[in-house]
Amino acid sequence: MSSGKIAVVTGGRQGIGRRTAEVLAERGFSIAIIDLAMPDEALAAIKAAGGTAMAHVADITDEAAIDQFAELVRAELGPASVLVNNAGISHIAAAESTASADYRRVLEVNLVAPFLLAKAFGQQMLDAGRGSIINVASVAGLLGVSDRAAYNASKHGLIGLTRTLAAEWGGRGVRVNAVCPGWVKTEMDVADQAGGSYNDADIINRVPMGRFASPEDIANTIAFLADDAQSPFINGQAIAVDGGWTADASWESLRLRKR
Repeated sequence: MSSGKIAVVTGGRQGIGRRTAEVLAERGFSIAIIDLAMPDEALAAIKAAGGTAMAHVADITDEAAIDQFAELVRAELGPASVLVNNAGISHIAAAESTASADYRRVLEVNLVAPFLLAKAFGQQMLDAGRGSIINVASVAGLLGVSDRAAYNASKHGLIGLTRTLAAEWGGRGVRVNAVCPGWVKTEMDVADQAGGSYNDADIINRVPMGRFASPEDIANTIAFLADDAQSPFINGQAIAVDGGWTADASWESLRLRKR
């Protein structure tokens, strides 16, 4: 039986998406996950804790597949009240070495797909006169990070989309916000580090709080923005969850002396 609180999470099979799905389920949401593979472990964890969850395998860059998923969610659980646009990919390469196909693929997944999902599920929220969309951007949407031209552009664009939808839909009861994580210990970080472009110390020494974010850190912020009782007047914001990364202009030796 659906709770009436329906949260859609993209990329919910692992990392931030999986923990977000679990946290929202703990807070009484019925969960719908979409991913490129069936999120068996996430579904099992939610159901073992007494929650309700469904999943659908599809490519989120396919508009027809998104529209089909939106109708499946409505039919099985009810109209969505929360959308978490979490799914994303990275591409690490110097700008001059980035192929146009790779650049376009990152934009399709990280920027075009969230727009398609916001259209499909945002319409359900607009019909109901209430809802919350949370886009998972990045500190790379607030600052430039070398060797990530495609990723940075996609996340800057996602923040722009967030603000635009907030302006359009806020007066109709739908809040739209972004969270901007710093570096998070996830499967994506492991894959990116395997390329040799950075290591744990590079991140830890850059963050005033001296650690990576955890998926839990990000999931709890998303859950706060999903909750109409806790964040009813927060709209159009890009909230950095970065341990102070974007606040600190110190050079490394100065930063480390303050620990």
